[in-house]
Amino acid sequence: MAWLTRRKSSQPTQWEPLRELQQMRDRIDQLFSDFPSVLDRGELMTLSEWEPSVDVTEDDNEYTITAELPEVKKDDVKVHVENGVLSLSGERKSEKEEKKKKYHRVERAYGNFVRNFTLPENTNPDKISAEFNEGVLKVHVPKEQTESSKKKEIPLK
Repeated sequence: MAWLTRRKSSQPTQWEPLRELQQMRDRIDQLFSDFPSVLDRGELMTLSEWEPSVDVTEDDNEYTITAELPEVKKDDVKVHVENGVLSLSGERKSEKEEKKKKYHRVERAYGNFVRNFTLPENTNPDKISAEFNEGVLKVHVPKEQTESSKKKEIPLK
């Protein structure tokens, strides 16, 4: 039955099962995100996953991936390519807890992260370079001109 009436209003409303499933999923996701996962000295704390923000830009010569990695040390960041996938990984380590400091709110997330990007066909993984400066990682993925990627005119017959 496509139409169901509800008593909230005098007008019949259309039943949208996909919307209701999405709302149910949103409620379940909210339930699990609010669920306290750690009990530390009698105080409830919530753990959250951390994933750095990333911008991917393109110009005529290269793709540039810029990742914000605040409080991450250069030695804790790895960049590698395998089977056409560029991976950025690392860890943001939490501050050592001070005995005299009482935390009222902890919103910054810590831990391991991995971001994966499928490389376009017109790139050469051997020519990728990366730089890390003041908490910002920039990965340069040069474009490689191939015969098939060059613009050429096709004559009409």
